[in-house]
Amino acid sequence: MNTHLSILNELKHGNYKVLARTLTLVENDIAPSDLILKNLDTSSGAFVIGITGPPGAGKSTLVNALTSQLVGDGKRVAILAIDPTSPFNFGSLLGDRIRMAAQFNHPDVFIRSLATRGALGGISAKTIEMVDVLKASDFDVILIETVGVGQSEVEIAGLADKTVVVLVPESGDEIQNIKSGLMEVADCFVVNKADRDGAEVFANNLQKMIHQGVKSVPVIKTVADQGIGISELVKWIEQPLESDNKRKVFLLAEKAWKIIQHRKMQAIDKIRLHDEIQAALLKNDFNVYRFAESFIKSDG
Repeated sequence: MNTHLSILNELKHGNYKVLARTLTLVENDIAPSDLILKNLDTSSGAFVIGITGPPGAGKSTLVNALTSQLVGDGKRVAILAIDPTSPFNFGSLLGDRIRMAAQFNHPDVFIRSLATRGALGGISAKTIEMVDVLKASDFDVILIETVGVGQSEVEIAGLADKTVVVLVPESGDEIQNIKSGLMEVADCFVVNKADRDGAEVFANNLQKMIHQGVKSVPVIKTVADQGIGISELVKWIEQPLESDNKRKVFLLAEKAWKIIQHRKMQAIDKIRLHDEIQAALLKNDFNVYRFAESFIKSDG
């Protein structure tokens, strides 16, 4: 049997060791990752849930609590924790998996961290590919925790079946930002750390703001580190998805755009780019736009 077909078969049967190796192959563009991706069956029916929101909202704690509830209900869960990337070494900075240490040895939980690779909203072509590998595996729910960095969080909507935006009572100042972007992609708002002062007022204000919008979005209050409100959130997650073909076409086009963009950029020699920038900076008339145009022409 061909290597990639053997790998795909092992993925379907929930082989975590093969899954971990496959994700590494895909993340680093190592053969036969291209064949694996072209032959993926992503129709497993697994729910892909995006968890996003500003730093400090307790996203990792919420993911941990959700995972405990889901596996307690007999579900198999994959977690993709997307960490911010250092602009200098392109490594993963946070290591969210440390916060989920309790889940590591559970036979029905698979956890993987992924660096954002410079994608502001935390969604790169690699994220798309790795989520599709997880969808081709034997999971019921795939949780994606993304970096909360503002407007670019909307990118998660193109990847997840449902998007959860996590806020805390102190997020009042961010309401205007929510209006300008996240409102359009949030399928559910979670007010975490709801035992803090002002939580009830904040949740009510959020609910009023939602009623002014074009779609109904639930607001669920949680205290994730105590497991409060998690059952209600799981019930919402497990509700059947509403079919929207126009949205699906739009999101798949965005997904294809990122994959095509990534493939075309693979031909760019970043080391040569770095060296030529260094040399160009020695000239007094350096202009990054002229440089970029010149580099594209020489690379073509």
